[in-house]
Amino acid sequence: METSAKASDQVLVTRDGPVVTVTFNRPEARNAMTWGMYQRLYEACEEVDADDAVRVMVLKGAGGKAFVAGTDISQFTKFESAEDGLRYERDGDQRSGRIARVKKPVIAQIQGYAVGGGLAIAAGADVRIATPDARFGAPIARTLGNCLSVQAYARFMDLFGPSRLKEMIFTARMLSADEALAAGFVHEIVAADKIDARVKEQAEKIASHAPITLWATKEAVRRLQESRPLPDGDDLIAATYGSADFREGVRAFVDKRPPRWTGK
Repeated sequence: METSAKASDQVLVTRDGPVVTVTFNRPEARNAMTWGMYQRLYEACEEVDADDAVRVMVLKGAGGKAFVAGTDISQFTKFESAEDGLRYERDGDQRSGRIARVKKPVIAQIQGYAVGGGLAIAAGADVRIATPDARFGAPIARTLGNCLSVQAYARFMDLFGPSRLKEMIFTARMLSADEALAAGFVHEIVAADKIDARVKEQAEKIASHAPITLWATKEAVRRLQESRPLPDGDDLIAATYGSADFREGVRAFVDKRPPRWTGK
């Protein structure tokens, strides 16, 4: 797939020495991701891996209000069947998995909301540094009535733990920066006026260290996490995305009204 000029404007890729920064640049929509933006992010991961002079990748959101506030919901209005949901979740696993497979350390600089797809992007990073106003969640039980893939649940369970993950999904609430720090998801909380400098400092420190050691460590941890067999979850995804409740959730979100769940 070829990235559109619009997507290139909405995902900015800049370089400062050995550090490449990817900025999600759609602040008017809280950096909600379009398919084109996801594609540009994937391409940026490929570009970072192809350049031996790049040592660290930084992910951040423009505007200071959000890292990424999920996937652009208007795109779900085109879903017509369970197969659309299966395809979306498979593609989502590839996107988040691609960030995790970047051969260089990835730092997520999180200001404001990291929600849904944004939480998945942050989860793919290796180090997460946030501002005090950062909020984390996947409020799918309140918004669209969809579900995650088994791979996504496994990734979040590793980072949050099973009890906290279920409570977060069941209540559809946002975790505060302090809660995310206590859970081990966030590594450090830094004031908004200092986070750019702190991320730059950490990126430059990591970039100065032995790149093969960093790669081997990251790859070993990833292999350990992915070595366990995961059950197939396509039946769960098909049942959820093929439900009347999912279609109602999308319509209600677009219409800006509370959804009327039926359990069908």
